[in-house]
Amino acid sequence: MTGALAALWVPTQAMAEGQVSAGLTGGTLGIGPELGYRLSDTVGVRGNATFLSISHDFDSDDVTYRGKVKLKSVGMMLDLYPFGGGFRISAGARINGNAGTVRATPTDDIELNGTPYTPAQVGTLRGKAETKNFAPALTLGYGGGLHSGFTVGVEAGVLFQGKVRLRNFTASGGGVSAADLEAERLSLQSDVDDYKVYPILQLTLGYRF
Repeated sequence: MTGALAALWVPTQAMAEGQVSAGLTGGTLGIGPELGYRLSDTVGVRGNATFLSISHDFDSDDVTYRGKVKLKSVGMMLDLYPFGGGFRISAGARINGNAGTVRATPTDDIELNGTPYTPAQVGTLRGKAETKNFAPALTLGYGGGLHSGFTVGVEAGVLFQGKVRLRNFTASGGGVSAADLEAERLSLQSDVDDYKVYPILQLTLGYRF
């Protein structure tokens, strides 16, 4: 009987010592603080806020654009630990403030929708990219054991962000027709139509109290 009581008491004591965790997470969602609470051996919750700015050049037809993405989101995850250890299956959602911009200032003649234009006619092409504000998330990962001390967590999965919408596409030169400008916007839109699901890969370093 004494052995059975001890077996029950050990995980209970571990939970008493290691329920709350705090750390720093970084990855494809950005970088930011994370807080977690392990309710039991098999259930926990986490919340984090992540931020990051990324720039990248890409070509669309014969125009070279500078794309800039600002990652900014806040999320909550429900963690299920089916074996009572560190392996977890997580589901939740993020308030998604991620947004991007595209910009191109041609220095040579280009074609838009088959129509030739000079750099002076085009000026600078600009557009804004947005996703929906609420995005469900699903991940698999490992969040360390129950005991207090330094922890390492990792998770991989997907964020269902929906269609990326390219809006407010303009040309500052004033010489591009509305039809050709819209055709260029649609061409750019087709380049991002496949990114309805965003990959999640995060590493977290923290401490469990």
